[in-house]
Amino acid sequence: MTEPATTPEAPWPVRTVARKIAAWVDRLGAVWVEGQITQVSAKVGTGTAFLTLRDPAADVSVTLTCPLALVREAQPPLVEGCRVVVHGKPALHLSRSTLSLRIDEIRAVGIGELLARIERLRRILDAEGLFDPRRKRRLPVLPHCVGLITGRASAAERDVLSNATARWPAVRFQVHNVAVQGPLAVGQIIDALAVLDTDPAVDVIVLARGGGSVEDLLPFSDEALCRAVARCTTPVVSAIGHEPDTPLVDHVADKRCSTPTDAGKCVVPDAAAEAAALHQLRQRCRSALHGWVDRERRLLDALRTRPVLATPMRPLAERSQVVADLRARADRAMVGGLRAAQDGLTHTAARLRSLGPAATLARGYAVVQRRGGTGQGRGGTLQVLRSVAEAPEGTELRVRLSDGALHAVVTGEERTRA
Repeated sequence: MTEPATTPEAPWPVRTVARKIAAWVDRLGAVWVEGQITQVSAKVGTGTAFLTLRDPAADVSVTLTCPLALVREAQPPLVEGCRVVVHGKPALHLSRSTLSLRIDEIRAVGIGELLARIERLRRILDAEGLFDPRRKRRLPVLPHCVGLITGRASAAERDVLSNATARWPAVRFQVHNVAVQGPLAVGQIIDALAVLDTDPAVDVIVLARGGGSVEDLLPFSDEALCRAVARCTTPVVSAIGHEPDTPLVDHVADKRCSTPTDAGKCVVPDAAAEAAALHQLRQRCRSALHGWVDRERRLLDALRTRPVLATPMRPLAERSQVVADLRARADRAMVGGLRAAQDGLTHTAARLRSLGPAATLARGYAVVQRRGGTGQGRGGTLQVLRSVAEAPEGTELRVRLSDGALHAVVTGEERTRA
């Protein structure tokens, strides 16, 4: 039967609410949970031990309760920071309304299992492309500010700062000290990454830690940290000093350095080497410039020794002589042409004279012409007389000789016998 709803006039007592919540929690049943031990309280004289189990990748924890003997008999001994898998049933403590996990079994996560889990995560991240070299960004040649995430007063911090400052004294650092091992490490590192990545003054981020055991370096193989590094828009340098087992963050970072010392040398250039390179480049530029000037000077000297520049009027004189020769040839050709034409004209005139009527008249012949009609005056038209029949008696004639003309009248005719 369903209980009536609560009202302001008929509210539930606290104990009723607590019992109902406890009943709902009790329905969850037993579960297996993995986490990291952050606190162990096993006082002598009490039959119950209290532990705190924290999620390595998030700021979430749960209280564990178990028989005291379960903690004392655990092998290896339970210490803060160890990874475990526990089996228990959620329960709500009515007097304090606190949720806890009543466990009956604790299993320590061994190194082999941790490495196997890291290897499975490695394959997953690799399949997603987080290890792809094409997504890695190049580090700036000379960063204005370097973000450093490392442990407080650690040797890694000193190595990065000292080596970077020795190479480039003007380099500036923005240091964030965080926990680099233990249950709080992942969250603090992710928070520091977010702060430095959003800072426009930071050009590169260095994540540094000295060497350590596999358990100590587990935060740097955490999935949440790897994805946070992959999301950064600022280039990230991983400097985890542990060569045998490379943490996963080394594969995700844009640049991997074997040690923090190497990271200090990697993020900034060497001022002495850059000065030497600059000096060498200046010498090369000076040599190249001098060589170019020498080549151009030799070219100018060679041009000045050429005849066209040594005696600039000589080509004009040569061209003037050529023009004069051409003009003389043109004059000779013109005169020759005129003479040939004159001779041709003379010969043609002579031929015309020899073939014309004037030459015939000079040999004693005459041209006889008659007027247009009988009885016409001298102003009539003249017609060449070709037959005696054309000039009857009384016809006025004009006889043209070589030296003039005569006028005559026909008085009779005399025909030539055939």
